[in-house]
Amino acid sequence: MKPFKLKSKPLSTYNQQLWLTCVIQLDQPNESSFKTNVTMTVKIRGVEENGSSSFINNQVYNRTRILNCAQKCAEIIVVHLGYLTYTQYEVIVGFEDLNKLMYPIKNLNFTWKAYNPSFSQVEIWFRFVFVVLTFMVTCLFAHSLRKFSMRDWGIEQKWMSILLPLLLLYNDPFFPLSFLVNSWFPGMLDDLFQSVFLCALLLFWLCVYHGIRVQGERKCLTFYFPKFFIVGLLWLACVTLGIWQTVNELHDPTYQYRVDTGNFQGMKIFFLVVATVYILYLLFLIVRACSELRNMPYVDLRLKFLTALTFVVLVISIVILYLRFGARVLQDDFVAELSTHYQNSAEFLSFYGLLNFYLYTLAFVYSPSKNALYESQLKDNPAFSMLNDSDDDVIYGSDYEEMPLQNGQAIRAKYKEESDSD
Repeated sequence: MKPFKLKSKPLSTYNQQLWLTCVIQLDQPNESSFKTNVTMTVKIRGVEENGSSSFINNQVYNRTRILNCAQKCAEIIVVHLGYLTYTQYEVIVGFEDLNKLMYPIKNLNFTWKAYNPSFSQVEIWFRFVFVVLTFMVTCLFAHSLRKFSMRDWGIEQKWMSILLPLLLLYNDPFFPLSFLVNSWFPGMLDDLFQSVFLCALLLFWLCVYHGIRVQGERKCLTFYFPKFFIVGLLWLACVTLGIWQTVNELHDPTYQYRVDTGNFQGMKIFFLVVATVYILYLLFLIVRACSELRNMPYVDLRLKFLTALTFVVLVISIVILYLRFGARVLQDDFVAELSTHYQNSAEFLSFYGLLNFYLYTLAFVYSPSKNALYESQLKDNPAFSMLNDSDDDVIYGSDYEEMPLQNGQAIRAKYKEESDSD
């Protein structure tokens, strides 16, 4: 079969990335299914604005793809360019041994895929709005805590002071650089920021559910180290795969870690095992906290609020994920790069805005009230907010809170003694 010469449409930096995919249509019965390896050769040529062209890396790429056919054959990714340095691309694709397939070939459909420039503009504005909102929320939250000593902060408030700056990085104020600089660095920086924030959020859940019931000094070795170890392994696996893919794509646009690396299955199993350990550990901490603290009204309310809000966010995320990808999320050929497969701006906003509004809600709830400083000094209000007490005072009470009651008993006893003397 002779090679196919394919030419993309004119591109700009607002197209962000470029894919070339292929769907092989076979004349096969509907109930038949099979898997086979397909070898292809790829040459890529970049075209400048002045019309001059040159081959990328000056070489021919040989790759083997898995052709998975059920009622119809699955899509094959031929080329993926993570950033665009040319205004147009020409790709020459040749397939070997297609004539040896079980069924005759009806057609080969090649499709160019890239971001819509209008979507890129919407993404820039959305990110800019979220950066400004997060900066404002962070400043307001820090302003509300400025008069309190850190030893009076609850564990949720301490973690919010870490998560809000990381949320600012998650929104990536450097994102417009990817449209100004033809480099892989802004994209990798965005992936790094997102992975750090998401893992910090996972660590926040572990520390809060454990820290609510563990008062006093939380030792680094026994309290923090196991949590950092589990979440650190998850972060390391994510970052390793991301850097692995990016570095290899720079040298070979046809590279895919899912099909071209023998160690990918081992990495996938490792990630799933660590994720399972994390989920079981988190469930253990939640059940333990609920069983031990259910008779303490203030702490129980803190626990119920965080659990309910987190559960709602997770349910919405799963529903959006299922509506977008369906049952493919459970298949091995599911492309895990969700951020590169938005079909419209509504999907991007729903995924991206969910975590932002989740953190905004937590920041609002965990901010001290207007009278918190006055109440924290007098300690004479029995309905004092749970979020303005330290964990030790909420669970064990404080000597200062008992003073008014003791003073009242002393006054009544003194008054009784004076009455008897009269």
